[in-house]
Amino acid sequence: MARGELRIYLGAAPGVGKTYTMLEEAHRRAGRGTDVVVAFVETHGREHTAAMIGGLEVIPRAEVQYRGAGFTEMDLAAVLARQPEVAIVDELAHTNVPGSRHAKRWQDVHDLLDAGISVLTTVNVQHLASLNDVVARITGVEQRETVPDAVVRAAEQVELVDMTPEALRRRMAHGNIYRPEKIDAALGNYFRTGNLTALRELALLWLADKVEQQLGKYRADHRIDTTWETRERVVVALTGGPEGETLIRRAARIAARTKGADLLAVHVARNDGLAGADPAALARQRVLLEDLGGSYHQVVGADVPRALLDFARGVNATQIVLGASSRGRFAQLFSAGVGVTTTALSGSIDVHLVTHERAGRGRRDRQSSAALSRRRRLAGFLAVLIGFPALTALLKIGTGLSLTNDILVFLAAIVGVALIGGLWPALLAAVTGSLLLNWFFTPPVGRFTIAAGENLLALAIFVIIAAAVSWVVDTAARQTRHAAHAAAEAQTLATVAGSVLRGQRPLPALLERLREIFTLDSVTLLDHGTVAAQAGQPACLRAADADAEVSADDNLTMLLKGRPLRASDRRIVEAFAAQATLALRQEKLAAEAATAKPLAEADRMRTALLAAVSHDLRTPLASAKAAVAGLRAEDVHFDDADRAALLETADESLDRLTRLVTNLLDMSRLQAGALGVAATDIGADEILPHALDDLGPEARIIRLHVPDDLPDLRADPGLLERVIVNLAANALRHSPPERPPVITASALAAYVEIRVVDHGPGIPEDRWDDVFLPFQRLGDRDNHTGVGLGLALARGLTEAMGGTLTPDHTPGGGLTMIVSLPVADAA
Repeated sequence: MARGELRIYLGAAPGVGKTYTMLEEAHRRAGRGTDVVVAFVETHGREHTAAMIGGLEVIPRAEVQYRGAGFTEMDLAAVLARQPEVAIVDELAHTNVPGSRHAKRWQDVHDLLDAGISVLTTVNVQHLASLNDVVARITGVEQRETVPDAVVRAAEQVELVDMTPEALRRRMAHGNIYRPEKIDAALGNYFRTGNLTALRELALLWLADKVEQQLGKYRADHRIDTTWETRERVVVALTGGPEGETLIRRAARIAARTKGADLLAVHVARNDGLAGADPAALARQRVLLEDLGGSYHQVVGADVPRALLDFARGVNATQIVLGASSRGRFAQLFSAGVGVTTTALSGSIDVHLVTHERAGRGRRDRQSSAALSRRRRLAGFLAVLIGFPALTALLKIGTGLSLTNDILVFLAAIVGVALIGGLWPALLAAVTGSLLLNWFFTPPVGRFTIAAGENLLALAIFVIIAAAVSWVVDTAARQTRHAAHAAAEAQTLATVAGSVLRGQRPLPALLERLREIFTLDSVTLLDHGTVAAQAGQPACLRAADADAEVSADDNLTMLLKGRPLRASDRRIVEAFAAQATLALRQEKLAAEAATAKPLAEADRMRTALLAAVSHDLRTPLASAKAAVAGLRAEDVHFDDADRAALLETADESLDRLTRLVTNLLDMSRLQAGALGVAATDIGADEILPHALDDLGPEARIIRLHVPDDLPDLRADPGLLERVIVNLAANALRHSPPERPPVITASALAAYVEIRVVDHGPGIPEDRWDDVFLPFQRLGDRDNHTGVGLGLALARGLTEAMGGTLTPDHTPGGGLTMIVSLPVADAA
């Protein structure tokens, strides 16, 4: 059975018309004879959307019971049994009621697709998992229902349902999205023009990435290697040389000329295992690149120009930025160089050769040091000066050897010298051997003249072969040494990376690892002259006191004490310094994030506060004003009963307003740490009746059980009363009329527990912490009964008195809030 196809209608915000557009497509398919059913559509009370369902077959929803309350969900089993060609499933990111087959609706959709049923569905950009935190920072509203990006990206079709912010706000103002009482709050908060513009841009950019992914797949499937300039992509090639920063900045300026251009850097590493670029320089350049919004990549290849172009074509690059060749003119006569070769092979990709300070000055190879030690080179020279005369004497004593055999013996000796001392002793051996062969073994003997032409050719070939063999042997030795050094460096850096990644504080771990590897007494990192981090003792505060100094960047210096630093070790220490710079930068960013988090939380709370009180302050004020205005009206006459009713309305409204303002003030005092607590010994039987009286007549149904032998508790009477009022009000709001709340008190060890029990729908255990967040109305069907401060304030006040407030399940369904405070004697 072929798998069904998934088509997703993506929107930037609620109300743009995703569901309506999806239903239009359903009618078009049904008109063409396709078997289409509505598996689940949420109209949110919108008349035009509800009207679009007409004429389509609707699968009845499944009834799901959870904690004594009834909910409706898509009947997955019924849809699978019906086996339509196309199913309409709204709200892909929806979380199913516990007890359903799957936790998420997108998992239900997977079952439908696996059964060969194509699905039309909808999702808003704020529900995409990768953008959830971004949307929360923009709007101040955290979306708890998310769908993995991979699910949406896997869809065969993603269609953006777009609308300008101005048009969406007009639709909101006309009442086509939310109910009238919600319009003002929505327009002033989530549906602000700036929010909608940012969400629209996020949706467009996300869809552009999806389209880019589809284009890349199409190019790969059809083996298209040429560049399609659908988006400007600038690739800068880095060698690890000092010109890298110049190239990065130049490439960034080129990319900045086009809106939405991508900046990528690539370093082509050699595939022979030899040390290539300076890792410290590459690390510094990577930091600069990321600061400019680019991304760093590394590929391996023997042919640098082809590896570079393969990468550029793979990412569909439009431009390549290269540094002008650092080689001298003489070297360029024998090889065109990377820049010229890349330009010749680039095809439709533009190549920029950027000049820099080192251009044309010749390379300064940091690895050009001798491959062999000084002792071995001296041994090679001694082997020539002592061994070759001895070899000559031995050959003169021997008989029966021809000139050809003599040449082979000397050639073997030259190879031996090359193995011992390297290139220069081997070249000396070649010259010395040719002279000895000419004088002692080539007729006429005893003269530097050669009688036979073939002997001259043999000696000439001998010199050439000897020089070539010497160069090959020395090069092999040099590469072996470099490969071993590179392997040691790689092993050291891998060990460092592992120890840093496993540590919670990477910077001290990095410095300690450096101290251990190089057997140092101490390593100190100075930031603008002050100690940023150190490992070991004693710390160095001045460069004059250190045995070695390594500059990490313009502001950071690493001082090493214990022993002088060898030149061969400086390269890897510089890599440590570059990594230390990154680690310090991460610590600073983490500290800044920790500092900004409370500010962001406060800003989020302010935003939520404005959204919440916009209605809750207006409602009691409007009620009180209407009652007072009615009493003052001269053209209307009220009897005593009506007058008493109006006064009661005004009194209740002002009481409600007073409680709201008091809650807000107490919450602000809690957050500022300025709440005064006057704890005293008091009995629960004194507090609980007063708290219920504050709730008014509606609290008369609450049942109260307090044992006579209950010990006194230690608390602030006023604050505890506020806690009970908020908990009892919450319990009243959620309990059914036939099962009113119950408040009990009991002693447990050194604590008195007051339990406020309701028999409502309850809350899942994984959401218990959420109910204590300010401005939350978790589980409320009605958004007009408070600002969502009650439980947050209750916990804050309880903890201020030295107690705890914890939720628990009510047997038979519901939620129990447990206030635990110390008994008077224990306190």
